[in-house]
Amino acid sequence: MLLTLVVFTMWHFNRNIPGLGWWVLSFLSAGVFSVSLLAREHLPELVSVVISQCCISLAAYMCLLGSRAYMGRPPASHAYAAAAIGALVLASAYFTVVQPHLGMRFVFAGLGAGVFFLLTARTLAQGEARLVPARYLFALAAAAHGLFLLLRPLLFRLGAGTVEGGMDASLVARLSQFVVLESLIALVLFAFGALMLANEFIANELRHLAEVDPLTNVFNRRAFLTLLDKAMSNAQRTSGAGLPVLVMDLDHFKKVNDTWGHQCGDEVLRHFVLLANRCLRREDVLGRLGGEEFAIALPNADHEGARTVAERLCALVAAQPAPTERSAIPITVSIGVTLSMPGETPESVLQRADEAMYLAKKRGRNRVEVLRAPERAVSATVAVPAH
Repeated sequence: MLLTLVVFTMWHFNRNIPGLGWWVLSFLSAGVFSVSLLAREHLPELVSVVISQCCISLAAYMCLLGSRAYMGRPPASHAYAAAAIGALVLASAYFTVVQPHLGMRFVFAGLGAGVFFLLTARTLAQGEARLVPARYLFALAAAAHGLFLLLRPLLFRLGAGTVEGGMDASLVARLSQFVVLESLIALVLFAFGALMLANEFIANELRHLAEVDPLTNVFNRRAFLTLLDKAMSNAQRTSGAGLPVLVMDLDHFKKVNDTWGHQCGDEVLRHFVLLANRCLRREDVLGRLGGEEFAIALPNADHEGARTVAERLCALVAAQPAPTERSAIPITVSIGVTLSMPGETPESVLQRADEAMYLAKKRGRNRVEVLRAPERAVSATVAVPAH
């Protein structure tokens, strides 16, 4: 119950963390089970068995639901889970009233929970362990506890085999103490695991806020420059070639804001990002430099490939007006293309691509201009007609 209070406090102040609410309910179910153990002497045996079986199974199932929610997966089927838990409760009741058998009750007590904890471990063990160690620590604890619950009856069976005529009371007591100790350790590890996952989520959210533009959900200027620097170094190291960089600016965007309002302007920016992503590969990097100006880095592409991407994007934007609440707003984009040179900084590459983009503005907009070398003012030009 103390651990439940700790996890509940964490959830109370961070309700946006997925899965944390389910983990609170999981600990609460385990706490109710613990209380039922204390009250066992004052309850009918059947009632005690049913409460214990329900609480153990629900605690494990809610732990699974929490892990699925945290990983962004849809919830498991409650109908199947309810049927499985109901079957376990009926089986436990059968071996309590109809055909009393303590060993079989012990088997069913850990069967459902063990399977749910193994499924929890499988759900969380995803992603690179070096980047998300908390997931794997939680998964390891869940897997170890799940296996222990499934194999736990073997301890008592093996213990019975070592004593002629069955197990004596002292051996039962020692094994029971070991079982309780393992459960305490598992509970503490689960609590720490839940708090570590909450910390991981908060850290990822802060990183996302620091690196991603909140309006368009692409990298902001600072993050884009960092990624551009890494991509340029990687291109120089692996192939010795330059990295194609595109700078784009929406034409007459101020007129859009003045005519339709800033809300429609925001929708236009999001529409442009949607179109740009259609032209890009998984490894390409798109960032918002500020206002209506964007940039793209194209790893593993050459000058001609970059020009082809720019032409395709320019034509796609002109052909698909931005749908807004008030009206479909036609937009065009001017694009500057360049290739990084050995020893250049990301800022200088962006500046050259920016110069090419302004040249496209000067020559009529809705077109692509290519600046091939730093020492030249401009080079070959590729124009995309407005119609």
